[in-house]
Order: sequence, then C-alpha cells, then structure tokens
Amino acid sequence: MRIFAHRGASGTRPENTLTAFTAAADAGATWVETDVDLAACGTPVLLHDTDLDRTSNLTGSLYTYTAAQLATADAGSWFCPDYAGEPVPTLDHLVTLANERGLSLNIELKSNEQGAERSHLLIDRVIAELAHLDPARQVIVSSFNHLLLAEFKRRAPQYAVGALFVAETFQPDWLSVLELIDAQAAHLEDRGLTCASVRALRQAGYGVNVWTVNSAARANELKNWGATGVFTDYPERLLHLES
Repeated sequence: MRIFAHRGASGTRPENTLTAFTAAADAGATWVETDVDLAACGTPVLLHDTDLDRTSNLTGSLYTYTAAQLATADAGSWFCPDYAGEPVPTLDHLVTLANERGLSLNIELKSNEQGAERSHLLIDRVIAELAHLDPARQVIVSSFNHLLLAEFKRRAPQYAVGALFVAETFQPDWLSVLELIDAQAAHLEDRGLTCASVRALRQAGYGVNVWTVNSAARANELKNWGATGVFTDYPERLLHLES
C-alpha cells in the first residue's frame, strides 16, 4: 500500500512548499502528491487554488503572477509564523528535491481556467519537467479534469495516470471513463466509499488510491479492502502500513 504525502506533510507544514515535501521525506515517505498549474510566464508551479489568498500573502489569480514574483511570496506565514518566507515553488524545484531524496511523485494537473491553449501548454511543460526525473523515480499524473488527463496520457503514454473522482462523480460508468482515459488507477474520495467499489475496481485491474485519509484505522481498513494507496496529510502516522 502506497502512502502519498498529500501536498507534502501538509498536516504539520504549509502545503505545497519545499518545507512540506522535505518533512515528508524526513518522516520516511517515498511518495509525495502536489498540485500543478501555470504561472503567468508559463512556468509550472505548485499551488492548489487558482487564487493566492488562502495560502500566501499575495491576492488574486495565480495567472497574473510570474514564477519570479511567486519566488518572493510568503506562502508559509498563513500556516505558522515559523514558516514565514516560504516561496511558492516551481515543479522544477520539486523534481530536484525528488532526485535528491529518492521521492516518487503524484502530480495533480489542475484544471487550468484559461482555455485550451494554456491547458495544452500546462501538459507540455509538465512533461518537459518530468523528463528531468531520475529513471528510478516513479510518477503518477492525476486530474479531476478527465479531458485534460486523457490528453496528457495521449502525449506521454509512458506515465501512469489516475482519474480523480469526488464521491458524486464516481458513477456506474467508471469503467468507460477509465478505459477512455487509458488510466491505470482511480483516485477516489474517502467519503462514502464502499468495499464493493474498491473490489470492483481492483477486479477490473485498476489501482485504487483514496483521499484524504488521516486515520490509521481507516487506512488499514482500506488496505484490507484492497486499496493500493491513500493520500494523507500526516504521512508519519501511516507509513507503517506500507510494509
């Protein structure tokens, strides 16, 4: 069972910062998950929200800031004053850290809101950055935007992809969706998830990675159901389940 550090060790560090990813590695995590979208200059950066208000000292849309401007932002103080001055990192920064610390990556492509041209650019820039990963590192690319994910898989078939679902969008047509994407896994919301769904997916040959699970008891239950991974804000709590 894989334990994915969700946005890094985001329960104890500011999410999607190098501090969070380093803390996950220090705890023993071998997989980290992050969100990727494009800055104004076309650089892939690590940010969950389209706007910067919740997790930085900047305001407004990500799409109005360059990577250079984001490098001088404070993306840590909102979480704790001890992390003041943490910048918004680029995907390149995370790839470098992954190579240094032996991390494998789950890259969630955000559903870019600027149209098809920028969405295609997001795919191309992510593929270009992932090419710098050491061959020993593993990659899963995921997205709630299944059109975007299918296009990524078409352009980069060498990477495994996982289709993200909230509880309401995981419907009886899941097999058709996964086959049309050429996905290798379904990434399912924990809320309302049943053993029958997990086992049906596993019997069809798909991985099942569940988000977001912070209870060791729940993670162990999911493991017993056949889930192949969980995303957690507290990797240090669950890493023993990988064995």
